[in-house]
Amino acid sequence: MRRCLFDVYVRLNVTLAKYLWRFSVVQFRVLSWAVSVHKKEAFKMEIDTAQQGKELPPTLYEHYTLGGVTSGLVPTSNGFLLNGKPFRIFSGAIHYFRVHPAYWKDRLRKLRAAGITAVETYVAWNLHEPQKNVFDFGKGNNDMSNFLDLKLFIQTAYEEDLFVILRPGPYICSEWDFGGLPSWLLRDPTMHVRTSYGPYVDRVEKYLEKLSNLVNHMQFTSSYGRGPIIAFQVENEYGSFGYQDHPRDKAYLQHLSDKMKSLGLKELFFTSDSPARYLDWGSIPGVLQTANFQSGATQEFKMLQELQPNMPLMVTEFWSGWFDHWTQDFRKGLKLKDFETSLMEILSFDASVSFYMFHGGTNFGFMNGANVRKEYPGGYLPDITSYDYDAPLSEAGDYTDKYEAIVRLINSALAVHTRLPQRPAEMPKKAYDSIAIDSYLSFTDMLDQVPKDLITSSDKTLSMEELPVNNLNGQSYGFVVYRNHVVVKNASTLLVRGHIRDFAQVLVNGQLQTPPVKSLNDLEAFGSWCPRDAMFQFGSWRPLDEDPHPSVIDIVVENMGRVNFGEPHDFIQKKGLWEGHVSLDSIRLSDWKIIPLEFKSDWVRNLKNWNPFSKRSAGQPGPLLVRASLIVPEPISDTFIDMSSWGKGVVFVNGFNLGRYWSYMGPQKTLYLPAPLLKRGENTIVIYEQFSPSTKVKFTDKPILGEPRAESVS
Repeated sequence: MRRCLFDVYVRLNVTLAKYLWRFSVVQFRVLSWAVSVHKKEAFKMEIDTAQQGKELPPTLYEHYTLGGVTSGLVPTSNGFLLNGKPFRIFSGAIHYFRVHPAYWKDRLRKLRAAGITAVETYVAWNLHEPQKNVFDFGKGNNDMSNFLDLKLFIQTAYEEDLFVILRPGPYICSEWDFGGLPSWLLRDPTMHVRTSYGPYVDRVEKYLEKLSNLVNHMQFTSSYGRGPIIAFQVENEYGSFGYQDHPRDKAYLQHLSDKMKSLGLKELFFTSDSPARYLDWGSIPGVLQTANFQSGATQEFKMLQELQPNMPLMVTEFWSGWFDHWTQDFRKGLKLKDFETSLMEILSFDASVSFYMFHGGTNFGFMNGANVRKEYPGGYLPDITSYDYDAPLSEAGDYTDKYEAIVRLINSALAVHTRLPQRPAEMPKKAYDSIAIDSYLSFTDMLDQVPKDLITSSDKTLSMEELPVNNLNGQSYGFVVYRNHVVVKNASTLLVRGHIRDFAQVLVNGQLQTPPVKSLNDLEAFGSWCPRDAMFQFGSWRPLDEDPHPSVIDIVVENMGRVNFGEPHDFIQKKGLWEGHVSLDSIRLSDWKIIPLEFKSDWVRNLKNWNPFSKRSAGQPGPLLVRASLIVPEPISDTFIDMSSWGKGVVFVNGFNLGRYWSYMGPQKTLYLPAPLLKRGENTIVIYEQFSPSTKVKFTDKPILGEPRAESVS
């Protein structure tokens, strides 16, 4: 009874500490004892089975804070010291914004159970400042707000006995839209991101001020207590941002570093690049250089040793797998044997290492990035929704052979053996029964429900970012419709000057005129980002019912993701139709109505006037919205929505944007649906299908991400 009462007392104190931390750094110091007691009790009850029956080793925090904290993470010629004690960094990347917060504890405990000592995460500026001067760290009213409590994520890492390596950007790459930069920056016609350009630097400083206020007291050497943050990255892979060996804007890097210090960030600063290729182009004096690579550790480390002798070797990103693109019919990654070989090579140098990714998660919503690929049609490749990455923990948090390899290989390399938790069980998966589509909205029905004050009149087409919506911050994500009223005939020719950014469909009086895109050859036709000065002839795929009166012509353009990595000119990432004029039969069109289709959660949830799906004309193509109901009993389980029989579009579950699918092209055919997004009873699934809807929604307990074609990435 006494033990039970004590457990209740401790857990009440821990719960109180969790919520008070959000509001006051003082309470964190006062209640840190309760948290530490809870951690000790939790580890006693859930220690690794290999440690059971033995004298318990200390936790990480017990070992590195015994006697008080007098110093942070310090690089020396013999390796790192943390609070004066040898510390070899074994870290794993888990991005809080790619994992449902209900699963943060599970993923972090699995990380710690492998023997990993720190979690590394980027901070996504574009999520935390979705509109200029409107910040959201978990308490906003945005679609991703629930994922944005960074302070809680860091606190959870602390509770799971993990240190934290924070990479605040402002640019993060990460296969994330625009590399984490807010799209409203592009409203400045002379914007130069990632440089000393004044208006850009001004916005970066405001962001860093908000972020530092949030995390200052959570630093390891903070006067408020032994926080988990032990290091900060300055910018990200800056050596690659430029042209060949032309000098980089190091004044910008130095200003960032100085600003971060002035804001009270005082743990170890570092930069990361691939030094064998980019040398010290992205580094600044007094800041530790680290390496990013998948293979070739010897070459990278020798260059690091040449650039900064007598400093410890650190891999900030050991790429455990790789990401995938729409239109590629295979799945990249890294073979287990190659992964093990590279890791052993890293360990042979007594280097520290962070696994990128340890757990990839999901690009929920429209947040995937894209790459410039000059050798590929159109030079542009958008990333898929899944960020599984072929990582040690799968997209759904399941253990893989790489996880086991890490446990086996790093055990003998740890600077000190500390207490480990027992591995959590994998989350149960369920293939729910298929459900029938019961209702739909035509494209016209859908547009009729866009608020009239969001519609812009213009003599020319404008980019998404230029639209006077969202408090003059422009449109960031989704689709945009360019509407005109013209007489259209069979054989009439539509010409779009420049490139379509990124994917377009043409409708006349609500009827789709452009064919589906099912192959690489189709990408070369009108509608994709590939052709320059794209032309489309009406009636070439579907004959028009000609009318001597003006018809409603809609050009629906999808932003498929802004480029997140490249040279400076690649960051001109406005979306929609903006590179040139649009003409019909050589007559330039004006008098446009521009309608944003942002698919925000509240709008999706409140759609009305649904029509019975049974009354829809058989074979009628999209675009359209369809709806179905999934009845979920207890217990609620993770699942995957199988979109193999659909074409291309977006899935919403209870209003939440689960992400895109493009089953015609692949490689991904399923969308991961974590259980916390479902509820007991009725769940509403809405699908925006751009071409050919199926009649059912199917579920599976296994992902379909494409056939693997693992290859080393240089």
